[in-house]
Amino acid sequence: MRGATKVVVFQLVWFLCIHVPPMFCSNVTYDHRALLIDGKRRVLVSGSIHYPRSTPEMWPDLIQKSKDGGLDVIETYVFWNLHEPVRGQYNFEGRGDLVKFIKLVGEVGLYVHLRIGPYACAEWNYGGFPVWLHFIPGIKFRTDNEPFKAEMQRFTAKIVDMMKQENLYASQGGPIILSQIENEYGNIDRPYGAAGKSYIKWAASMATSLNTGVPWVMCQQADAPDPIINTCNGFYCDQFTPNSNTKPKMWTENWSGWFLAFGGAVPYRPVEDLAFAVARFYQRGGTFQNYYMYHGGTNFGRSSGGPFISTSYDYDAPIDEYGIIRQPKWGHLKDLHKAIKLCEEALIATDPTITSLGSNLEAAVYKSGSVCAAFLANIGTSDATAKFNGNSYQLPAWSVSILPDCKNVVLNTAQINSAITTSSFTTQSLEDSSSSGWSWISEPIGISKKDSFSKFGLVEQINTTADKSDYLWYSLSIDFEDDVSSQTVLHIESLGHALDAFINGKLAGSGKGNSGNAKVNVDIPITLVAGKNTIDLLSLTVGLQNYGSFFDTWGAGITGPVTLKGLKNGTTIDLSSRQWTYQIGLQGEDLGLSSGSVGQWNSQSNLPKNQPLTWYKTSFVAPSGNDPVAIDFTGMGKGEAWVNGQSIGRYWPTYVSPNSGCTNSCDYRGYYYQSKCLKNCGKPSQTLYHVPRSWLKSDSNNTLVLFEESGGDPTRISFVTKQIGSVCSYISESHPPPIQMWRNSGPVMSLECPYPNQVISSIKFASFGTPYGACGSFNHGSCSSSSAPYIVQKACIGSRSCNINVSVNTFGDPCRGVTKSLAVEASCN
Repeated sequence: MRGATKVVVFQLVWFLCIHVPPMFCSNVTYDHRALLIDGKRRVLVSGSIHYPRSTPEMWPDLIQKSKDGGLDVIETYVFWNLHEPVRGQYNFEGRGDLVKFIKLVGEVGLYVHLRIGPYACAEWNYGGFPVWLHFIPGIKFRTDNEPFKAEMQRFTAKIVDMMKQENLYASQGGPIILSQIENEYGNIDRPYGAAGKSYIKWAASMATSLNTGVPWVMCQQADAPDPIINTCNGFYCDQFTPNSNTKPKMWTENWSGWFLAFGGAVPYRPVEDLAFAVARFYQRGGTFQNYYMYHGGTNFGRSSGGPFISTSYDYDAPIDEYGIIRQPKWGHLKDLHKAIKLCEEALIATDPTITSLGSNLEAAVYKSGSVCAAFLANIGTSDATAKFNGNSYQLPAWSVSILPDCKNVVLNTAQINSAITTSSFTTQSLEDSSSSGWSWISEPIGISKKDSFSKFGLVEQINTTADKSDYLWYSLSIDFEDDVSSQTVLHIESLGHALDAFINGKLAGSGKGNSGNAKVNVDIPITLVAGKNTIDLLSLTVGLQNYGSFFDTWGAGITGPVTLKGLKNGTTIDLSSRQWTYQIGLQGEDLGLSSGSVGQWNSQSNLPKNQPLTWYKTSFVAPSGNDPVAIDFTGMGKGEAWVNGQSIGRYWPTYVSPNSGCTNSCDYRGYYYQSKCLKNCGKPSQTLYHVPRSWLKSDSNNTLVLFEESGGDPTRISFVTKQIGSVCSYISESHPPPIQMWRNSGPVMSLECPYPNQVISSIKFASFGTPYGACGSFNHGSCSSSSAPYIVQKACIGSRSCNINVSVNTFGDPCRGVTKSLAVEASCN
C-alpha cells in the first residue's frame, strides 16, 4: 500500500504541475538580470535562518516574522555532522527536522535556498563536517581526493533525494528554488593548487547531475563553471560582477552584524549602513540579496565552532536570538524592501544606466517605456545636494534615496521611519524558584575510567577523542628524592584551546587561548613533594576549527613540550616523551549525569562553592508567562549546562572582553568592518544563555544540571525573562513620508505596540523641536514645542498604534529656520 500511495501522490503532483497555474510547480531558470520563476524575472529578498539554532516550536513564529519583514526567501545551510553523527546513522529529528522546516517555510508562501555544501563554515563545529570523516583512510578534505568526493557525493545525493521524495523542489511544487554546492572555497583555494581547481569542476558536475530542476550556486567562487552561478558574500557587494554575462548578480551573505567570540566584545552593525549596502546592491544591478543572519539563534550543545565561538549566535540580526523583533533594524529593512519592490517592474525590465551627479554622488536609472525607477547615492561621508531630472535632492552622507517614479523619494536609507524599541530583562532568583536546593557530585581529578590507556609521548587531542568530548586527561606520576626545589615551574605548551593543571590532586593553574590564537603557553609555579607526585593535565576544546585551508588538520591538545623548570640545582626535566596515561572525557559524561536522573547526588552536607570539576543539580519552577527565558550565569566560571536533559551550550562568564575598542555610539558613515562597532568592552562576553520555552515544563519538576570546570557559586545563578521596554520614534521634517503614503504626504511619526493585545499606556517623552539622544534617554534640545506632550498623548494613549504628522502645522514653530524633529518614547501594556 505504501508504494501505491506514493504513486497516487506523484500522479496528483504531476497533474497539478501540468494543469494548475504556477504556485504548484515552478520552472526556475536565470538570465543575466535575475532568477526567472515561470519565465518571469524576480527581484528577491532573502534571509538566513539556521533550523538547528532554534527549536521547531520557534520556527513558525520566526518564519512568519520573516515574511512580515518583507522576505521572499529563507536561506539555510544543511549541517552534515548534525544529520550523520555516526557514519551511516542519520538524524532528522527535533532541531534536525530539515523537511519540517522547509515545509513550514513553504506553507507561508516563501521560497527556500538550500545550501547543501556540505561544507558550511557558519561558525559551526568543524565547519559542519562530521569528525568521523577525518578518520577515513587516505582522505583529504575539499580537494580532488577520491575518498572525500565519494562521501561528499553520497551525503549530497541523500539530501537531494530526501527533498525529491517530499516534493520540495520548485520543479515538483515545493518551495526550494536554489541549491548551493561548496561554500566560500574561492577564499581559501590557492593552497590546494591544481587539485582544488579540478575539485571545483567535479563538485559542479556532481551537483548538476543530481537533476534538482533548480539552479545551483557557488558563493565566493569566481571560477564557478557553467551553469553554476557564482555569488558574492560580504558587507558590500555592489561592485561584484558575475563571471559570465549570462548569470545574474546575486548576494548570498550580507552580514547583518558579526559573530561573538568568548573573550571578545559584542559586535553590531548600524541599520543605516546595512540598508545602504542593500540599496546600493539593487541600485547597481543586483536582484537577489540575502541577510546573513536574519535570525541568528543559539549554538546549543557543543555545536559552536571557531574555536571560541560563543553560545549566543545573535549576529545583531533583525530578529534577535530569542525570536524578538529587533527595532529599528527589522522595521527599517521592511520599509526598504517595500521601496525596492515598488521599483521591481523597472528593475527586471532593463539594466541600469549609471551616471555621476558630482563627487561621491551617483544616479542609477532603470527606464523601460513608461516605467522608470531611480536610485540616488551619496557614497561620501558628508551630506550633499544633487540635481537630478531638473529637481534638487538632499542626500545625507552614506545613503541611497529610492525614487520608484524617478521623481519622488519613497525612502532614504539614512532616515529611519520605523519604530525603535528597547528591551529589558526581569530577574527571578533561582532560590525563589528552586524546590529542592542544590546537590552535587565531584568529578574525579585525573584518571578514573576503565577505558584509559597509556602511551609514550603527548598525543594530539582531536585524533584521540574524535571530538566525543571537550575533555582529555593527560596524567603522569614522577618520583623525587628528599630535596625538592620550591622554585619549580611547570611549563606547558598546547595547540589549544584551554587547560587546567592539577598537582597532587590540587588545581595549580590554568591557561586559555583566544579566537585569534587558540594556542596555550603557560608557566605555572608548583609545589612538589618528596616521593611520588601526580601531574594531571585537563585539556579541553571550545568548538573545533571551522574555516581556513586544510582546517581539518589543525590540531588541539597538549602536544608539548611539557617541562619542569627550576628543579634542584636549576635543572629542567622534559616530560614530553615519557609514558602518559590518557582518559577521553569525564566520568560524569559516561554516567549520564547531565540528565539529572542518575548518579549519587550529595545534598546532605555543605554545598561546595568555587571548587573545580563539580557537577551541580537543582530543580526549579519555570518563570511564568510567555516571555523568552535565559539563565544568568554570573558567579560561575566555565562549563556546560543542561535543562531537562537538553544542553543549552557552553557557558563562560569569566571570559572578559578587552577594555578598549568600544565607543558610546557608532558612526554608520563610511565602510563597515567587523570590529568597527563594538559594545560591552571590559565585561563578560556572554552572561545570559537562552533556554527555549519548549524545553521547560509547566510544573516545578524542571531540572538544571551544570558541569563547572574551573569553580563557581551556583547559588548566584538566576533566571531572567526578556521583555520589550519602551517604543520610540524619531522623525524629522526632512524625512520621507511612510511608504504607504509616499505620493501624497509629508513625514509622519508612527508608533505601534509590539504585541496585538497591548495599547499605548503612557508617553514618557515627547518633544518637537531639536531633541537629541536615543530611545530611553531622549532629551529636550534648545527649542521645544510646549504643546507636543499633550498632542502626542491625545493621539496615542489607549490605542495600539497612532500616526502624527511631523510639521509646524501640527505642533507650531518653536524655532524658525531650523529643521525640527519629533522624538517620542511610549510604554505599552
